[in-house]
Amino acid sequence: MDQEQLVQRLQTIYTELYITEGGASEVNQEHEVRLMESASRRAAAPEKTITCEDICKARPHSPEPIRAVLTKGVAGVGKTVLTQKFSLDWAEGRANQELQLLFPFTFRELNVLRDTQFSLVELLHHFFSPSKALCSFQQLQVLFIFDGLDECRLPLDFGRTRVLSDPTESVSVDVLLVNLIRGACFPPLSSG
Repeated sequence: MDQEQLVQRLQTIYTELYITEGGASEVNQEHEVRLMESASRRAAAPEKTITCEDICKARPHSPEPIRAVLTKGVAGVGKTVLTQKFSLDWAEGRANQELQLLFPFTFRELNVLRDTQFSLVELLHHFFSPSKALCSFQQLQVLFIFDGLDECRLPLDFGRTRVLSDPTESVSVDVLLVNLIRGACFPPLSSG
């Protein structure tokens, strides 16, 4: 299947997801069936829905820019397709054009690099060869998408991993990912 057919297929299969703002900040490890059972017994709290295009936009009454977004839901609900649609809309100039660079990763690909050391620049060059012309990302609005957290086999230890602020320093992939997720390597996204 060529690139044009893939784009056409994504446009055909994508259905707008019911995306809500907020929710628990921790990842729920409960079995999804039990989670749905308990959710059906609780009184529904008012939810604010947002669109795929607005998922990274700062909220109107929040002084802080968005630093991280976590999508969660039961398997097969469409989280991966959502990230692909977000990336496609950006690449085709339909949404989120305040971003200069977008780097989508899957944990399935990152797991293979478990025992490898990379600097941020080297990791980007490894996966995205067109980025080889870039050596500094500091003045750019950059978004990293990490898809498939449930498949992660890397030891992401947010409590003990040291802060890394030099994107040219080579470290293990798990240290690099923790720092990217923390937002230590880049300034926050400005709302556009």
